[in-house]
Amino acid sequence: MKVLVTAKRVVDYNVNVRVLSDNSGVDLNNVKMSVNPFDEIAIEEAVRLKEAGTADEVVVVSIGPASAAEQIRTALALGADRGILVETDEDVQPLGIAKVLKAIVEKEAPGLVITGKQAIDGDNSQTGQMLAALTGMPQATFASEVVINDGSATVTREIDGGLETITVNLPAVITTDLRLNEPRYASLPNIMKAKKKPMDKYTPADLGVDVTPRVKTLKVTPPPERQAGIIVESVEQLVDKLKNEAKVIS
Repeated sequence: MKVLVTAKRVVDYNVNVRVLSDNSGVDLNNVKMSVNPFDEIAIEEAVRLKEAGTADEVVVVSIGPASAAEQIRTALALGADRGILVETDEDVQPLGIAKVLKAIVEKEAPGLVITGKQAIDGDNSQTGQMLAALTGMPQATFASEVVINDGSATVTREIDGGLETITVNLPAVITTDLRLNEPRYASLPNIMKAKKKPMDKYTPADLGVDVTPRVKTLKVTPPPERQAGIIVESVEQLVDKLKNEAKVIS
């Protein structure tokens, strides 16, 4: 079985993001970029399936600028076999990403697609669901456990009310939640080997997909700075401030 996984290029989660002075977006100059953490979980799960003998090939795909090849190489160092870069400088949004992935699915015919449940930049949580709708494949979102059976996958999902276990026929789309696994670190020998692994490159036009953004960002502003807290001397003083200053009680 071939497994297709995604690796979105995002600002590293340890970076303190700064808003541009003209409020047009966030400052990406000289900022460390990494694989989206939820996609790291997807990559890890695919590699584990291969190590268990359930999958025989792991293909990682990224959609973005030429520099996104760096994130593909990271995934290859973690154990993926082959990379696909769909190169574009557009700010590709979930529907555009899903359409590109649909074209890749038609080209690669994977038995399973695993994506992160959301990206930490847009936080949309839409791409996996849109891909399933476009391809007609069943979907199992927010997975915290995946068991591959003969022609099906049993997935434990994290939902608002707790856990839900469902079975979907393969091929299917699975999106990963935090508790699915703990991604490994790439070893130096595997990082060196990743440089020699194959990577195909396309553009959206090569795949017949229009990724023109449908939503325009008008303004980006940082959250307001929080004022420092104070220490009160008594319960009476606390109640007075909550009532007369914060006005959260009456």
